[in-house]
Formats: sequence, C-alpha cells, structure tokens
Amino acid sequence: MDTPKRVLIVEDDAHIAELLRMHLHDEGYAVTHAADGHAGMRELSRGQWDALVLDLMLPGVDGLEICRAARAMARYTPIIITSARSSEVHRILGLELGADDYLAKPFSVLELVARVRALLRRSEAMARNARVEAGRLEVGKLGLDPVTREVQVDGRPIELTPREFDLLHFFARNPGRVYSRLELLNQVWGYQHDGYEHTVNTHINRLRTKVEADPAQPRRILTVWGRGYRLVAGESGDHEGGDAA
Repeated sequence: MDTPKRVLIVEDDAHIAELLRMHLHDEGYAVTHAADGHAGMRELSRGQWDALVLDLMLPGVDGLEICRAARAMARYTPIIITSARSSEVHRILGLELGADDYLAKPFSVLELVARVRALLRRSEAMARNARVEAGRLEVGKLGLDPVTREVQVDGRPIELTPREFDLLHFFARNPGRVYSRLELLNQVWGYQHDGYEHTVNTHINRLRTKVEADPAQPRRILTVWGRGYRLVAGESGDHEGGDAA
C-alpha cells in the first residue's frame, strides 16, 4: 500500500484548520496541524512534508519567514499560502519567496484541496521526469543536472533557487522555443496564476543576473517582442523586439 502524502497545515484559525484537515484527510492525505508560527517551524524542521498549507499572518513567526525556511531546505516542498492579506503586494511577495500558489481568505476549501492535488501531481511528475532525464542537459556553455539540481555556467557552479532552477530547466529542455509569460506560469508554476505574469519577469531578471555575463545585454535568455522569452543554444544578441506580451 502506498504511503499517504504528508501535508502540514500552519494556520492559527482553528475552524479553518479543522475544515482543511477533514477535507484533506478525506482525500487520503496524512495531515498535521500547527496552530502558530513557532509550532509551524518546529514541524517543518521535523518532517519530510509533501505539501505545506501556510497562513501568512501567524502568532510568533509569520508565514513569510516559514516560507523562506522551507525554501532553504534541500527537499522541495510545494507551498500554498493562504491569508486575509489580499493586496497584490503580499501575493507577489509570497510567490517571490517561493510559494507555488496563493489563496486570499475567504476561500473555498474545495478549491484549496483541488490545488493541493494539482501541486502534488505536478511534484510527482517532476520527480518522474528527473528520473527519466537522469542525463545532464547541455545548452551551449550552460549545464544542468536534473537529479542533483546543480547548474554550471561557463564551467563554474552557480546557486539557483528551486523556482529559478525549474524555470531554467524548462527552457533547457526546449531551447530555441519562445514561451509567453502565461505559458511559463502554466508549465513551470503548475497552472495559471491570473494576473501574476509579472512574476515571470522577476524570475527571468534574477536568472539573467546569474547566467549572463551582462544581465543588461542578455545573450542566453532573450526577450522576443510581443511573444515572450526563449533560451538560445549559443550566445546571441539582446532583445528580439522588446518586452514580452
């Protein structure tokens, strides 16, 4: 029998936490609840979690700090942030810190459960693909190992966040092909985040600071006017028409 997926809920609202626990348990997940930020940090450090449902506004340690701690760990854990903070800046901040999704309160519990399922399916698919694609990818002077998640540029190792690696890995599997921001959100983030296409721009800019000799004049990850971005196999010129549409 398969071991159930382990989901950690960090939520100080007992009613919401119990609803989530019941619905996720009904889906066959093993659920643990932490009622404040300190408990959430302790549970995070103890377990091999398959998913994390994380409130932003918590007593003790806030959700953003827990998100940072999760992303500093070697194991990649899908994270859904939930919060009454519905402003765009908090949504963006959560995603930029490495969260996979963001739901503003009040939200549908059934929708959240569906998103947990989607993130876990994507995580499993990525793990299978990593095993299948055990060979190292080489694109020009850019090298990626999908198993160890190590990257080298011009023969030197570079450090990428998990999301930066996923984005670069996707480009490296499809060199030369142009992808819109929305397509990248669907393919790399797992599914569509309406209105969050600009988070792709931010990750592209961060990648360029790490893989380009001159990020202001990129020669690997290029912008194609009105279409999106592409990774070239060799070094090329700068933008092919301007910002992505």
